[in-house]
Amino acid sequence: MLKQYETVFIATPVLSEEQMKEAVAKYTALIKDNGGEIVYEEDWGLRQLAYPIQYKTSGFYYLIQFQAEPSFIDVLETQYHRDERIIRFLTVALDKYAVEYAEKRRANRKAKSEAPAAEEVKSEVEPEAPEAEEIPEAPEAE
Repeated sequence: MLKQYETVFIATPVLSEEQMKEAVAKYTALIKDNGGEIVYEEDWGLRQLAYPIQYKTSGFYYLIQFQAEPSFIDVLETQYHRDERIIRFLTVALDKYAVEYAEKRRANRKAKSEAPAAEEVKSEVEPEAPEAEEIPEAPEAE
C-alpha cells in the first residue's frame, strides 16, 4: 500500500545550478525507480540556515511530495546519508489531514501565481488612461 510522504533536503550552497538540478533528478528518479510516484515538487532556492551546518550558513532547499511503499524510506534516507551534496534532510509521512492541507496550499500557490499573469494580460489589452490633473494657476505678481 502506497503512503504519501514529504521530504525536504538542503544541499550545499557551493553547487552550481546544473549540479543542483542533477541532485534533484537523482532523487526523483530514485523514487520513480522504486515504484513511487511524484505528487509535487518545489524549489525553495538558496536560503539562510538557522544555525551553521558543516560550517555553512546557507543552503539550497528542495521539497518533494511523493507516494511510495513504507520500506522505501530507508533506501531514500540511506542515499541522502551517502550523498556529500546533501547537508540535511527530513522525510515525514503525511496523514489525511496533512494531505488535504498540502493540496490546499498547492491550489493557493497556483492561484497566486496565475493572478499576476492575468492582470498583466489585462493591462496589455486595455492600457489605463492617466487622469488629467488640474494645475492650480500661479498667483499674479503685483
